[in-house]
Amino acid sequence: METLQPKDASRLGMSKSSLYRAAHAGEYDRIARGIYRPADAPAADWDWIEAATRRPDATICLTSALAYHDLTDTIPDALDIAIPRGARIPATGAAIAWHSFAKDTFDLGRDTIPIPGSELRIGIYSPERTIADAFRLRGDLGYELGRDALREWLRHGGKPAQLIAIATRLPRTKQPILQALDLLT
Repeated sequence: METLQPKDASRLGMSKSSLYRAAHAGEYDRIARGIYRPADAPAADWDWIEAATRRPDATICLTSALAYHDLTDTIPDALDIAIPRGARIPATGAAIAWHSFAKDTFDLGRDTIPIPGSELRIGIYSPERTIADAFRLRGDLGYELGRDALREWLRHGGKPAQLIAIATRLPRTKQPILQALDLLT
């Protein structure tokens, strides 16, 4: 089902005020400030929808991406979203932790996936990129997160050459990953 913003209401033949009235009448659910969905739309993750609507380049990263790829048992308390460094961090009502990643490596290992129950797509980093980021940001995330994700990734048949190829392009990443691979294999 379609996600609406007041600026898009005219496309459906309604004014902004008629969209607000329809939302007040229960025909549309208000996901966040300025974001609406039809009340009969299938269930969807509203945090993902808000992130993708506010920033088309929003990319699920770090603990949230590890959880999506089933590489950690850690349940993130907020949706981790990466945007290019220097981009404006939008105001959101959802539990979203915004992270600024370098512009020159932002697209490295990035893909898009559909948001279930929605017509929107959101970016997500590959398992290899996410593990590399966990090692790169180990001081903030904790040393165990990357190591445990790497262990699980190897158990699922991950190829170390693919991980090293990405780690080589990110700062402070290759050496710790090589050491962890040496210990785990």
